Amino acid sequence: MALNIIILAAGQGSRMKSALPKVLQPLAGKPLLGHVIDAARQLSCERLHIVYGYGGAQVLQALDRPFIHWVEQVEQKGTGHAVGLALESIDDGADVLVLYGDVPLIQPDTLSTFVRQTDSLGVLTAVLKDPQGYGRILRNAAGQISGIVEQCDACDAEKQIDEINTGIMAGKADVLKRLLGQVGKGNNQGEIYLTDIIALAQQQGIQVDALQVTAELEITGVNDKKQLASLERAKQAMIADQLMQQGVTLYDPARLDVRGELVCGKDVVIDVNCVVEGKVELMDGVVVGPNVCLKDCSIGKNARVKANSVIEGVVTGSNVIIGPFARLRPGTRLSDDVHIGNFVEVKNSSVGQQSKINHLSYVGDSEVGARVNIGAGTITCNYDGVNKHKTTIGDNAFIGSGTELIAPLTVGEGATVGAGSTLTKDVPANELTIERGQQKNISGWKRPAKKPSKESSDT
Repeated sequence: MALNIIILAAGQGSRMKSALPKVLQPLAGKPLLGHVIDAARQLSCERLHIVYGYGGAQVLQALDRPFIHWVEQVEQKGTGHAVGLALESIDDGADVLVLYGDVPLIQPDTLSTFVRQTDSLGVLTAVLKDPQGYGRILRNAAGQISGIVEQCDACDAEKQIDEINTGIMAGKADVLKRLLGQVGKGNNQGEIYLTDIIALAQQQGIQVDALQVTAELEITGVNDKKQLASLERAKQAMIADQLMQQGVTLYDPARLDVRGELVCGKDVVIDVNCVVEGKVELMDGVVVGPNVCLKDCSIGKNARVKANSVIEGVVTGSNVIIGPFARLRPGTRLSDDVHIGNFVEVKNSSVGQQSKINHLSYVGDSEVGARVNIGAGTITCNYDGVNKHKTTIGDNAFIGSGTELIAPLTVGEGATVGAGSTLTKDVPANELTIERGQQKNISGWKRPAKKPSKESSDT
């Protein structure tokens, strides 16, 4: 039978103390709800329904996808009310799985097993050392589930129970609809609890199946920033473990943050305190130094990214050397064997094979040929205050230190530009070009003396 998945994501999350809805709080670079959506999509799901409410416009803007059926819960009347709204558009004969947008680490394998083992109605449970805050599973003398009591409604004896309700349920749509239609608001919160259908099912002779989860992280919800930080570290540990199993060398697995997708080839080495965002590919033999930030980039084979470099929107060839303290911005393309040195910034530029920009330079909106050497302190002046202009440097050119290339400008192949030049005209190929103002020596000039302060003159 076709599976429909309902994700409850309407809550405000007031304990987050944030203008951002709880389900949009980031975990490993992705909204909490995004992780749940990813897990749901790995099941054979006919339709995915998301019940939203607080911050609805933000949620839709961040996560709206063609495969999602959005259901608005205008009034927050409880989980039972939310599920009931989604069930209105689900056929009676469908199988239904209910998930939560703030439980991001639930695993698809667990959900698949749970759905497969559930007949009419099922609940996912766990045994916790500290069940504080969770609804407790009530069982009868035969060990069958007879009900669920929420923490706020539990008596002292019920609070001692260590088996908890994860909130995740499954069942037939017609059973869920019938039972929810019988749920009242006889609780301290005046809400319609989804969990109340368990006791009703037991009273009506409907078997309640249960699957107990052994990994607590899978069912851990997020209610405040402290819990979010704790789950972030857990998620990062999971990512680091997966990378090491794939053969990546991590100098300290606890000091790597992957906030997106990291794909690594063989013999990749990553030093401490590196941050990965977006989609990053490190090909065979890449070595990344400490304190490096990588975002939406592809680094070629046997490249070396030295300490404290920031790389975003970049594609490199093989055997490049970057840094330390280099910044490569979007649109940068480096060919094989390129060297980008310390305190060099490159933006929206291509750099040809074996070219070197080793010290304290800025190259923007440029096309740099092969085997070019750009001296320390050279800048391409690409912005006139309104528009950007291009600089083209031919193969085998040599640009002396402290040069300003005022775009639009072309430096011919094999040209040499003398240090300290400020160029506004194209440079011919295979010639030496020097542009410097006349040096003046002013005799008798003295540096200004510091004036005494009023306070010292009064004493």
